[in-house]
Amino acid sequence: MTITAGAPPTHSTPAPLARGFLTGGVVGTSLAALVVGGIIEKVPLFVAGLVVPTVYGLLLFLAGAPRRRREAAVVPRTALAMIESLKAIGGESSDVPVRFDLTVAPDDEPAYRVEITQDINLVDLPDYRPRGILVVQYPPDRPWRVRIVKRPTPEWEERVAGARLDSVPGPATVSEPPEGCAFGFVGLLGLLLGAAVVIGLFRADLFDGDATARQPSSSKPSVSSSSSSTSSTTVVSSASGTVALGPGQSMLDKGELRRAVDSLTEDKGEGEGGGKGKGEGGGKRSALTVVVQERLLSVVFSPTGTQAPQFDPRSLPYERFPALVEEARTTLGIRSPRTWQITAERLTGSLTIRVGVTGAEGTASLEADGQGKVVRRTPVG
Repeated sequence: MTITAGAPPTHSTPAPLARGFLTGGVVGTSLAALVVGGIIEKVPLFVAGLVVPTVYGLLLFLAGAPRRRREAAVVPRTALAMIESLKAIGGESSDVPVRFDLTVAPDDEPAYRVEITQDINLVDLPDYRPRGILVVQYPPDRPWRVRIVKRPTPEWEERVAGARLDSVPGPATVSEPPEGCAFGFVGLLGLLLGAAVVIGLFRADLFDGDATARQPSSSKPSVSSSSSSTSSTTVVSSASGTVALGPGQSMLDKGELRRAVDSLTEDKGEGEGGGKGKGEGGGKRSALTVVVQERLLSVVFSPTGTQAPQFDPRSLPYERFPALVEEARTTLGIRSPRTWQITAERLTGSLTIRVGVTGAEGTASLEADGQGKVVRRTPVG
């Protein structure tokens, strides 16, 4: 009578858990690098997202070479097996993958049940039928890796001819031990941490770009256009004001920024106190932030009674802005600048003018004081 063997016990050792955590971290880091690098147009980061998993896979392959050599050196064990059932699961070529349900009966160990998939030539397929006896081989320490011996030795062929095996119950199937819940948990943890590290390192470029792209809305706008051949649009509310130039114009044109700021303060003065121009009426409204782009000026006004750092938007050294933009475009490692932006604010207590430029190489910036003198440069990379 045949005795059924159970599956060998499994344990979650530190090595597989560490490998799972590291693999998850590499996957999370590379995916985040691809996404963030594409959004902020940082080519080195995007390339790193492609290179890191490739290098990790190569290192993993090299690290596993000694184990594969040890496994290849192990002499496989040969045994008889009986086909409980079989099913072809493909048929595109001459070799058909067939799923076998086998009862394996080693000479010196209890019999056990196992499921395998092996390619069988269409010509040999009729030789395999339920209750048929086969010769199989498997590593002694991995009994689930059973392979059918298609050309056994004469001695085993003789044993096959006279063998009679009993079936082992199906629930006693031996299979490769699962990694377990701990492996999946540490893999997911590594993935999340890897992605969080990349996003945290580049959060300034990622979220500052989104914030500056959003323009302040106005609940009660007043819109006016100039009568010249080129037009501009002015929108003013109690919280913000914008001036958008038409095609062919630039905020860096001589006197354009001064005129744009005056139009915002004049409109604001008339709306609140009935005064005109930029005299002693409402036109002296302070600002929290001034943002200048190629054809767009945005001013966020300071709410009444606020304690936040603020400044007079008309006090900025607008005559220095073209030179600052030119210096940022030519001295910070951006060979082909695509966009530029000037941001003026007093978040640190003193007035700061920051000029940022973006290009294929990434993002670079310089900072100047309230008089337009450069105090800090941050080249690309």
